[in-house]
Amino acid sequence: MEIAYRERPYTGCMSIVRNIAAIATGMKTTLGEAFKPTEVENYPDGKGPLRGAVFQERFRGKHQLQRDENGLEKCVACFLCAAACPANCIYIEAAENTAEARISSAERYAKVYNIDYNRCIFCGYCVEACPTDAITHGHGFELASLNATTMVMRKEDLLVSIATALESPGAHSGRQEVEALA
Repeated sequence: MEIAYRERPYTGCMSIVRNIAAIATGMKTTLGEAFKPTEVENYPDGKGPLRGAVFQERFRGKHQLQRDENGLEKCVACFLCAAACPANCIYIEAAENTAEARISSAERYAKVYNIDYNRCIFCGYCVEACPTDAITHGHGFELASLNATTMVMRKEDLLVSIATALESPGAHSGRQEVEALA
């Protein structure tokens, strides 16, 4: 029993024609773009409020450790952010507050707070897990480095300055207390 395959040469020829047409269309697009003038945005000095960079409101950049309205650290070293982190990039050491040296409003504070950006995936789980809203995502995006050791951000690198914390509304009541600490 022989089966005639007369359609095969015709369909094979059509697939070659379709392939040639697809290549021609792609080359038309490539050549059309090749001769257009290049648009370059001057990044550090370009348009926008943040030196040329324009961010969406929900952009997840470099983390920030926030302060309360009195200028004290919000972090109470509860370790929930480190527990929620799937990349295991947050390292915390807790210490007790004393009457002489008050760092946070709770009985404990984070003596050491490190985030290893070599491992961080910017998922936001640490921000969601924090009961005091101490850690948030900022808009810092310039984290590239040729040295991996500089990618470990310490508490001093992440902490919002006291002046920035006092600019928030309702912060005037604790200004004398913060100046006494500084």
